Amino acid sequence: MRVLFVTPGELTGSHLPFVRREAEALRAAGILVDVYAFDNTRYSPSYLVTQVLDLRGAIRRMRPDVVHAQFGKFNALVAALAALGRAPLVISFRGTDINRNTRYSALRSAIGIAASQAAAFLADGLICVSREIRDKVKASGRRACLLLPTGVDLKTFVAGDRAAARRRLGFREDERIVLFNSGRNPAVKDPELAAQAFEDARRRIGDARLVVLDGSAAPDEIPHYMNAADVLLVTSRTEGSPTVVQEAMACNLPVVSVDVGDVRERLEGVKDCAVVARCPIALGMALAEVLRAPRRSDGRVHANALGVEAIAARIAGFYRDLLAARANRDLASKYRSAE
Repeated sequence: MRVLFVTPGELTGSHLPFVRREAEALRAAGILVDVYAFDNTRYSPSYLVTQVLDLRGAIRRMRPDVVHAQFGKFNALVAALAALGRAPLVISFRGTDINRNTRYSALRSAIGIAASQAAAFLADGLICVSREIRDKVKASGRRACLLLPTGVDLKTFVAGDRAAARRRLGFREDERIVLFNSGRNPAVKDPELAAQAFEDARRRIGDARLVVLDGSAAPDEIPHYMNAADVLLVTSRTEGSPTVVQEAMACNLPVVSVDVGDVRERLEGVKDCAVVARCPIALGMALAEVLRAPRRSDGRVHANALGVEAIAARIAGFYRDLLAARANRDLASKYRSAE
């Protein structure tokens, strides 16, 4: 089987490492995966038309069995228009493509969401990382829709020696360290709330250190940060299924989070984690509880089912179902009944 990923930008460096790992896992499972990088920084009508024509040419040359748009918005709409009549289309919705993005104006955000919704109606299959995201995609009831979080590389994200990780990163052994991922879209991650919660925790327990991941660290360095830290703090305004939470689980790093995306579901039953109200005092109290006597969680046990290989196997099965029953709209009801 040959699959063409359509991605918002090149899969290099720290940009979309989880998509790159998904492609690698599918290749390891015997699927040929090519990548078409869509420049998601340009939205002029003339450019979008050029991209549709260019992608149609790529589809004609590569003859993929499935076109898979990674993320919605114009990335998915270009893929949908280019694949129309040529190959079945799958779209993965991860949250930023269907939720309001406070990084942009209300108009620009609304246009992006409209593009996502239109593309979904043109797709053959949808992959949504959480029920919350699935419920926001209007076409999910009419198309085969697979609920599936993003996979975690369990070979890269492993529980390691805390002291060794701290020496590597230059952290003191006696520091209390809170890890916060602001990423490349800090407005969505709400760093202001994170800072307020951290200061509240410091007032309760004394000195501590807030380490912010701003997207500049190499992907392979992130597990060292997670093994060096005492707790991961999540304060996002919107999320689908935050990969950083699953990565923390794989490293047995405790998580304190607001109730966003599927975090509550992911952390259910995981020791020394907390999902609390979007309030600096509630978050500060939960952080202080973990930091008073730092310990590791048992997240790894719960993360095993989220391994990128297991997720890739389910995606491959979804592809095969679509190809076997492309004209059979009953496939949508099959996936609804499988929840």
